[in-house]
This record gives sequence, C-alpha cells and structure tokens, in this order.
Amino acid sequence: MPYRDALVEMEARNRAIAAGEAGELVWLLEHPPVYTAGTSAAADEMLDPRFEVVEAGRGGRYTYHGPGQRIGYVLLDLNRRGKDVRCFVHAIEGWVIDTLADFGVDAWRAEGRIGIWTRDIDGSEAKIGAIGVRVRRWVTMHGFAVNLAPDLSHFAGIVPCGIAEYGVTSLQRLGVTVAPEEWDEALEARAGGFLDGLARACGVKA
Repeated sequence: MPYRDALVEMEARNRAIAAGEAGELVWLLEHPPVYTAGTSAAADEMLDPRFEVVEAGRGGRYTYHGPGQRIGYVLLDLNRRGKDVRCFVHAIEGWVIDTLADFGVDAWRAEGRIGIWTRDIDGSEAKIGAIGVRVRRWVTMHGFAVNLAPDLSHFAGIVPCGIAEYGVTSLQRLGVTVAPEEWDEALEARAGGFLDGLARACGVKA
C-alpha cells in the first residue's frame, strides 16, 4: 500500500476508535520504497532523496520503508490501556524482540538508541527493526518496521533514525528466510503476551 494512503487510513481509524465507532487494530502491510520523516528529522540526514519523502507526523527522524520490510501499525486505545506512551513503546519493542527470538535471532533494546538491535554478520551491532509512534486522542498510530529481506542499499539515502555510527541489517542478511505470512503468524501468536505486558507495565487489565 502506498504510504500516503496508509496515513489517511490510519488517521480515519484513529478518529473512529477515539469516538467508539471502531475497534482497535494491528495492521500488517508493506509499502513501495519511500523515505518518511518524523517530527525530529534533520535536513542534513537526508543524503539522497531517490524515493518520495513523506512527512509522517510520528516521532523520530528519517526512516525507509520498502518491499521486504514488514510494517506493523498498532492502533490501541490508551484511554483504557493506560495513558503511558513509554510503556506502550516498551511493550512494542518486547513484542518484536520476542517474535525475532522465535526465528532464532537474538535482539535487544539499546540504551539511548531507539529501535531493535542485533548482532550483524561482521559482529557489529546493527538495527533490524525501527519503532516510531504517534498518539492522538490517546489512541496510538504508527508502530514498527522489521527488516525481513529488504534491499539494504536503500537505507543509504538517509541517516536511519539519525544514527550514523551503526548499520542496518535484516533477517535475510543473517541467513534467516522468513516469509511475510510466517512473520505475521508468529507475531499474532505473541500478541497476547504483548497486551499482557502492556497491561502489567501500565497497571491496568489487559
């Protein structure tokens, strides 16, 4: 789905959830190649605008989305799940980390660096997943992106998430082949743990 179309759909669903007219949603999809700019994006971090650049409205800086990357948009009502954005982001990170572990990939959070990190094939630390959220009316938008098998050269057009000293990797680069449908099934199997973790962290019922 084109990124701009997804933004329109997300904003409409956000309004509907806040108004009690629609249920919460975890939306898994893929975009054509696009660079997206978060609210903290710096102009000098756009190195080569070879693809369309879209103002995303989410937190964070520049990131890339494209084929081979699984995007997860998470639209939850924090009015009933605890009004704590930090808890929400922490829970999403844990959800992705646990799902990566199901495919034999050890991943972690890194202090002071947003995203999901792992050990690349050369032994260095590299980003395998990006996190970026927005909260409006205490209903969440955006979410995460996990690199299953994207063209990693496409990340060279930006400083990913404003972090120049670390690279970007993928499951494919690590020698792990995962189809989007396999990833979706594994993520869904972990959804209960994600919601339970969010509830415990925020002190509310799942």
